[in-house]
Amino acid sequence: MIDWEELVGAQEPEDLRKIKYFLFQENLRLEAEKRNLAEERERLKRLQDDFMRDRVKLRDELDELNRRTLQERQRLRQETQFFDKKMEILQDGFRALEEDRRQLDRERKAFEQARLIGAPDIILESGDYDEIAGILFANVTSPMGLRKRYRDLVKIFHPDNLFGDELLSQAINREYQRRKGAEEE
Repeated sequence: MIDWEELVGAQEPEDLRKIKYFLFQENLRLEAEKRNLAEERERLKRLQDDFMRDRVKLRDELDELNRRTLQERQRLRQETQFFDKKMEILQDGFRALEEDRRQLDRERKAFEQARLIGAPDIILESGDYDEIAGILFANVTSPMGLRKRYRDLVKIFHPDNLFGDELLSQAINREYQRRKGAEEE
């Protein structure tokens, strides 16, 4: 600690020189300390600026992350809704298929019962046979195609075959003759 009273009371030139030297050294030390403090202040200012930049950057990153999270949640919600709708459609389809299967089973059982009691499978009117024959010759455009279709149909539906049908065979003959006559004209 400095004794200021001793310094002020010094009269000797040697004491004054020592005091001057001490004051000069103290002034240098204070200047150095001042520079160190200024450098430390600058370093702290840079650290504070870096901290603020990092803080702003972190805030921006957090905002971006929150935005992405919200987007992902919304996308996930939409995909979940889409999946639920698809599942509902599939379940409706399965229900419809199950109902169709049950209906088919009922029709099959009714058909088997009708066959067991000897009832005819299907009773058609004569006009129905002509309509069926017309359908069987649909999309035939050439004479050679007409002859080929006629031969194939006669092989299938001739009354002598196991599943042949006399009325349908007659309707096929009539349709063939009608189409053959139309081509010759």
